[in-house]
Amino acid sequence: QVQLVESGGGLVQPGGSLTLSCAASGFTFSSYAMSWYRQALGKERELVAFITSPGGATNYADSVKGRFFISRDNPKNTVYLQMNSLKPEDTAVYYCKAVVIRAAYWGQGTQVTVSS
Repeated sequence: QVQLVESGGGLVQPGGSLTLSCAASGFTFSSYAMSWYRQALGKERELVAFITSPGGATNYADSVKGRFFISRDNPKNTVYLQMNSLKPEDTAVYYCKAVVIRAAYWGQGTQVTVSS
């Protein structure tokens, strides 16, 4: 079955950096686009970044453009989110998502807290 497991979240000071990882299994990873979403407390889940398969085009929310970078390592079945110049408003639970044969799959999420 499809599984997505995020890791790499934590507490970071404003201006700092974190790299999130999402390890995928149960499907042919290189054949599917992957995305990162986030959900802040009391807010709706929003798309942060998207990468096509097998790993070309990327797209970002305006709020993270130029600070966040999505990438994928197909042999390792892993998608990454490099987050730089973090701001308090980036605080949220971050989820990776895959749509496999029209079904959406989500990881359990990883908490990112940006605070001094």
